[in-house]
Amino acid sequence: MTIDYTPTIWPEEPPLIDAVNCQKCELAMQRKRVIWGEGDPNAPIMVLPDNPGARETPSGESFVCGTRQTLQIAVHQVGLQKENLYITSILKCRPIRAYQKDTACSACLSHLNRQILEKSPQMSFCLGNVAVQSFWDDPTSDIKPLQGTWHTVRGIPTAVSYHRWLSAAGRIFLAFLWRIGNR
Repeated sequence: MTIDYTPTIWPEEPPLIDAVNCQKCELAMQRKRVIWGEGDPNAPIMVLPDNPGARETPSGESFVCGTRQTLQIAVHQVGLQKENLYITSILKCRPIRAYQKDTACSACLSHLNRQILEKSPQMSFCLGNVAVQSFWDDPTSDIKPLQGTWHTVRGIPTAVSYHRWLSAAGRIFLAFLWRIGNR
């Protein structure tokens, strides 16, 4: 299948000053910057991967990573626009080496809670176990029994998928978006 679409760098929402100054976990010492979110901050759909991923080359040039490319192509294929999505990660900093995942997720949860309260998404989509466990606020949550159905979490209709499925092919996410686009 030929896709007539070229992924682009979506606009980033500037981080809040308390997130920029956050020192609650070791990621504060690793980070180059805080990534608050991208896409439309007022979008009805909030997508939640575990972390922001790579955005710049070592020399500082911006690029669209493979996961974001797959996401954008899936959005395009089902007829949605970038204005329909807001992507914000559980972690607000990209980890560049090993870190205490539980501590970092707990530290960033207050930022995510603030975003959810301010943005009031109509639906959310969690990518990966870390995102599910953080969004559900339950370290025992597991994607396997949760995927393929809708759940109400924090009062928000929510679906989940393995993060690697978005990176590898986007089939699950594409099917999810197709259902949204045809609601």
